[in-house]
Amino acid sequence: MSKPTVDPKPNAAANFLRPIVQADLESGKHTKIVTRFPPEPNGYLHIGHAKSICLNFGLAEEFGGDCHLRFDDTNPAKEDQEYIDAIKRDVKWLGFHWAGEVRFASDYFDQLYEWALYLIRAGKAFVCDLSPEEMREYRGTLTEPGRNSPYRDRSVEENLDLFQRMKAGEFPDGSKSLRAKIDMASPNMNLRDPILYRIRHAHHHQTGDKWCIYPSYDFTHGQSDAIEGITHSICTLEFEDHRPLYEWFLENLPVPCKPRQYEFARLNLNYTITSKRKLKQLVDEGHVDGWDDPRMSTLSGYRRRGYTPESIRNFCEMIGVNRAGGVVDIGMLEFAIRDHLDATAPRAMCVLRPLKVVISNYPEGQVENLELPRHPKQDMGVRVLPFSREIFIDASDFEENPPPGYKRLVPGGEVRLRGSYVIRADEVIRDAAGNVVELRCSYDPDTLGNNPVGRKVKGVIHWVPVNGSIECEVRLYDRLFRSPNPEKAEEGGSFLDNINPNSLVVLKGCRAEPSLAQAQPEDRFQFEREGYFCADLKDSKPGAPVFNRTVTLRDSWGGQ
Repeated sequence: MSKPTVDPKPNAAANFLRPIVQADLESGKHTKIVTRFPPEPNGYLHIGHAKSICLNFGLAEEFGGDCHLRFDDTNPAKEDQEYIDAIKRDVKWLGFHWAGEVRFASDYFDQLYEWALYLIRAGKAFVCDLSPEEMREYRGTLTEPGRNSPYRDRSVEENLDLFQRMKAGEFPDGSKSLRAKIDMASPNMNLRDPILYRIRHAHHHQTGDKWCIYPSYDFTHGQSDAIEGITHSICTLEFEDHRPLYEWFLENLPVPCKPRQYEFARLNLNYTITSKRKLKQLVDEGHVDGWDDPRMSTLSGYRRRGYTPESIRNFCEMIGVNRAGGVVDIGMLEFAIRDHLDATAPRAMCVLRPLKVVISNYPEGQVENLELPRHPKQDMGVRVLPFSREIFIDASDFEENPPPGYKRLVPGGEVRLRGSYVIRADEVIRDAAGNVVELRCSYDPDTLGNNPVGRKVKGVIHWVPVNGSIECEVRLYDRLFRSPNPEKAEEGGSFLDNINPNSLVVLKGCRAEPSLAQAQPEDRFQFEREGYFCADLKDSKPGAPVFNRTVTLRDSWGGQ
């Protein structure tokens, strides 16, 4: 059977794993590749996980293989069904489909237990009574070897008896552990008699109360890969030092196959936190409104903010896959969002800070239904805006004392209303406090469409009709952190000190054009001159829309 040959996508950066997979298939080492995405269900997925998802599922798709979704659920105290459901939802939203049923490491707990007994019988594992503090002391340092546990030389029979009693629940949490017997003098700390099992009397979301001992991540991961027939076990660089242990288990256990581990550089994005512990802290302490807050770096948060799965996949292709690491500019992600939305989001007008305009010389009672394209380049049809004597413009589009270079409406000055007429500001109406509350303007009836010859109007502003426009709420989201490196804090401070106090501004009483009245949750638009917006997934309803700003129009990356 011929092996698939894959050409990189036009915008794809280098991916060092593509030629490895290609070579393995061409040589016959593998007839089909099998990858896996193995999240721990202890939080929501974030943008760093998106890179791993696109890599594992993407390679499987490109080369005609399979990718498994497997939850490495070895720590029930921190895991929850909510996280499992969210992870499955996010993977599907990104556009990927796993092979077969969802898998859990806990599906293999019986087999892992038998393999632990196998190591004990082979004299390669022992039950240790050292406390966690004592174990750290015995482990040594990067420059000094560790010391053997005083329990390392227990007999096989004693170890089997104690381990079976651990399983039976005879001992309290932390009192004993099962450790591999490898080499306490190894320069690789991961080979210094690592823990295989801990006692933890905790209810498990998949296995209930069947177990009170749980395998370590290191003992679980490689053997789960082997059970599933994974060919390319792809993980981030922090697991490079774990690879000798991964291979030691595969060499010393009767596993059905021996997967190969490959490491790549994780995604580091400036202005962004991706530590699940810190993301959970943001949620638990109320700094954000849940895991799906649109300011969060979680995929659920990005989705609610209006990011598209296509743009995130394109971003992951743009940054490539290598082992060098480095920090990616968040402007690159924002560029990918704008690039996709520019081509796919219909245009509309929404006035965020309404200022009423009365066009004095426009006939009372007259209404003109103006047709404007829904997109300047794509064939998306038209939307209808009723134009009449009273309209709203944005308050920022009128200045009595304009700064240099100001091209919008000023007393006695003219601007063009988008898709409509040229108007001139004739009179300013104020309230008792002196605030501008209304403008009286006049229009030139001969300026509908293109400017007539000799007529120069520099400014074009957006507007909506008073009658027919809909009231809406608009949420202006910005980056959650004001520092490019939010992890770095002043002495005695924390990453929380870098939170941007202006990361969310809520505007009520905004006015949107009639075409937005029936906007469905997750509908995306470009509000002309304001940015790209999305109808909120949770709070927006047809007739009462709530719009989240996805990203501004200005691009700081790529020179646009």
